[in-house]
Amino acid sequence: MKKFLLPAALGLSMMLAACGSDDGASETANAGDGGEFTPSESIEIVAPAGAGGGWDTTARMAAKVLQEEEIIDGKIGVTNKEGGGGAVGWSYIANYEGNPHKLFVTSPPMIFIPLNGQSEYDHEDFTPIANVIADYAAFAVREDAKWQDLNELFEDMKKDPTSVTVVGTSSPGSMDHMQFVQIAKAAGVDITKIKYVSAQDAGGMTQLLNGSVDVYSTGVAETVEQVKAGKVRVLGVTSEERLEGEVLEDFPTAKEQGIDETFINWRGFFGPADMEPAAIEYYEEKFKELSDSEAFGEIREQFGWNEMYLDSEEYKTFLDEQREEIQTLLDELGLAK
Repeated sequence: MKKFLLPAALGLSMMLAACGSDDGASETANAGDGGEFTPSESIEIVAPAGAGGGWDTTARMAAKVLQEEEIIDGKIGVTNKEGGGGAVGWSYIANYEGNPHKLFVTSPPMIFIPLNGQSEYDHEDFTPIANVIADYAAFAVREDAKWQDLNELFEDMKKDPTSVTVVGTSSPGSMDHMQFVQIAKAAGVDITKIKYVSAQDAGGMTQLLNGSVDVYSTGVAETVEQVKAGKVRVLGVTSEERLEGEVLEDFPTAKEQGIDETFINWRGFFGPADMEPAAIEYYEEKFKELSDSEAFGEIREQFGWNEMYLDSEEYKTFLDEQREEIQTLLDELGLAK
């Protein structure tokens, strides 16, 4: 499996923002003969979280390659809109209905957060443009933990699910919780009794290392440095096949341990509702060119991401299927609203 996986002139940008209509819709897109679209002002990509996380990194790396490889001829800025597990950023974009110069990056919380009642917006309130990467979960324990693999961990949890404390940096019912639940359920654990705690201050690894929790459910990339340092052990990852690269190739998958389940942390780009078809087609082509580029391939390698391109229609179908699967899990946990 293949792996990992500006603003226009400031005065103009400020003038456009000040003169925008109530719903934020742009009136400055260029439509050439045949309804072709080209951006006529700077493009803003919103990362609906703080700096340094997966959304922020994906947005900034994509913007970097889109500009440096001259895939998009124009300025691209990345803005962080932190809060609500992504809901603050989604609410911001919802104000720009039809505006083809406002994009955002998102991932499975776009499904989780609305379903558990923490956002009024879901993926149907926006325009899916293209998915570009797949990331995966890792379940880590301290190096001195008694478990050597996922089967040993889940055997203990099948006997007493509450005997093991699992930490993640997302809220209950969101990413880190649900990725663990999905694999644990496939292994036969009673997921309604799993003891999950949320360290939303990004302190999950600290809690693991100081012994206050037993298992850290996180992204693959977040474990690498501590594995290199000999402080933690990754019991399993949620990819279909082993990942490539130093350290990563040593992480066993859940599937190779007999647990027939995967979890994909897909990551892609959306626009506001009611984007014109010509704008959607334009961005589809640009993100496909991004995905196929050698420069972005090197970035996938660097961050441990897999290639996973979906166009707008494929993305919408995929998201609808994802929602059905997650709805079932949240119902079982009593977390759906």
